Amino acid sequence: MEEKSKVFIFIDHELKPIAELISPVNFELDTSKLVDGKHVLRIVSKDPTGKEGIRLIPFEVRNGPAIAIEGIQENAVVDGIVPIMINAYGKGNQKNFLIVGSETPQSIPFWIFILLILFVGWAIYYLVTSSSVKLFI
Repeated sequence: MEEKSKVFIFIDHELKPIAELISPVNFELDTSKLVDGKHVLRIVSKDPTGKEGIRLIPFEVRNGPAIAIEGIQENAVVDGIVPIMINAYGKGNQKNFLIVGSETPQSIPFWIFILLILFVGWAIYYLVTSSSVKLFI
């Protein structure tokens, strides 16, 4: 019987693997047990002769409520009073989606105001120029 490679799966810098499997591997990573933030999936394989291979896969976990912020960007330079809107909402679970609170209200983009001003200006221009032309003599 042919010997197969072993695969050891680690999370972050843990010394004890979360799984020790025989290759080929189908594996489901349960991120609900991890804290939100950046992590590294470290996969170490060892072939029958004892040689090792390592693969590092960085990933980010966001199981907690999503946080949406409007009014300030990361590393922004600000002055005076800064109005900030914060919305936090949970995603539910994999089977149920929560509708309530899942959409973040946002302010109207500035380009909508520019389009509105342009449209009103065009409408006034149209009314002024079309009213000066007599259609019936």
